[in-house]
Amino acid sequence: MLIPHDTRIALDTVVDLVNTTAQGDREDELGDIRALQSFVHAHKISDVGELGAEDLRAVRDVRERFTAVFSAPDPRIAAALINQLVTAAGTTPQLTDHDGYPWHVHYFAPGASVADHLAADCGMALAFIVVAGEQERLRRCEAPDCGRAFVDLSRNRSRRYCDSRTCGNRLHVAAYRARRKEAAG
Repeated sequence: MLIPHDTRIALDTVVDLVNTTAQGDREDELGDIRALQSFVHAHKISDVGELGAEDLRAVRDVRERFTAVFSAPDPRIAAALINQLVTAAGTTPQLTDHDGYPWHVHYFAPGASVADHLAADCGMALAFIVVAGEQERLRRCEAPDCGRAFVDLSRNRSRRYCDSRTCGNRLHVAAYRARRKEAAG
């Protein structure tokens, strides 16, 4: 599956945004405006002004909507959720080559809020996945104590864990130890 560079960045951003949600013993990683500023900075989200409490509330709302896309049971429901997001964001496609990046499309209007920016760009990246008939690539980690979101970009759609070095390896080691214990009697 060929995914343009800007779409891949947006997919990584939406996964990271969804994964900021409190889960199990993990706290909400967007707990305050400073955390939102850090997220914006870490993901190099351009054209964002001063962030305030309203931005934090709006980004959390967008995050919940993206979370619903990852949980959508079929493409029709995912498409409806994505359509709501990009419509509410006032999607305005524009070609740009800012900050040394090659030509790519921004879907948000100039001066848009950070929530609208995320909803438009990340929503269109998810739309790309649905249009390609690949919605099943939007997954949750199968590790019992994890549940983090990820996009399975493996060739054969076989990825089961958010990170094979942590969740996958931990489960494989546990299964190995259980087999050894059983074999030892």
